[in-house]
This record gives sequence, structure tokens and C-alpha cells, in this order.
Amino acid sequence: MSEIRNEQRRFTRVALDLPVQIHQGGDMWPQRLIDISLSGVATDQPDLWDAQYNEPFTLIIEIAEGNNLELHAYLQHVENGRLGFSVQHVDQENIEPLRALLEDHMDIATLAEEMSRLGD
Repeated sequence: MSEIRNEQRRFTRVALDLPVQIHQGGDMWPQRLIDISLSGVATDQPDLWDAQYNEPFTLIIEIAEGNNLELHAYLQHVENGRLGFSVQHVDQENIEPLRALLEDHMDIATLAEEMSRLGD
């Protein structure tokens, strides 16, 4: 069961345990999602982590059998076995799957209000 972490954040983070592939250049690290919001993603940290911190990452989250959510993000922090990514932009193709994923795990009115702030 997922739980919503109430923190002093701009967007609500929803705790989910899903497979995620972290891609950068020709490298790929299969990891687990810890939580997700409209503007960020946290995953567990690979044992061997030799990524370029200032270069963008592509995160491919398996949201259902055969369905993936692809997000482009920058690494913001590495701490306590956890990677924190900031999603700068969600393209048109992925905004609906992201909204649907969050909608299943949070209050609809809160999600609608947060989606209206995406462009701010």
C-alpha cells in the first residue's frame, strides 16, 4: 500500500515501490522507485554509481505490465542510499500517465491544484 509523505514541498510526494531504469548515455542502472511527485522522483542508489551528476538522466518507470512512464531529470542529491531527481519538464506523451499514476494514490482535488501550478 502506498502512503503519502506530508512534507513542506511544493508538490505532494507519493511513496511507490516500482521498478525504474535510470539511463545516462550508454549506462543503465535497474533500481526501485521510492517516491514520485509532479516535479521529482526518488530511487534507491545503485551499489556501483559512476554517473555524471551534471548531465541529464532518463528515468523509465514501469507503471503497469508493458506500460512505462519516461521522465527526463537531473540529479539533485545523493544521501542515505537514495537518489533524488528533479524533473524539469514532462512531455505531452508522459503527463497523462504521470497524472493517472498519482491520481490512484492521492486526493483528486490536491492533484488538480498541483497540476495547475506546473507552469509556475
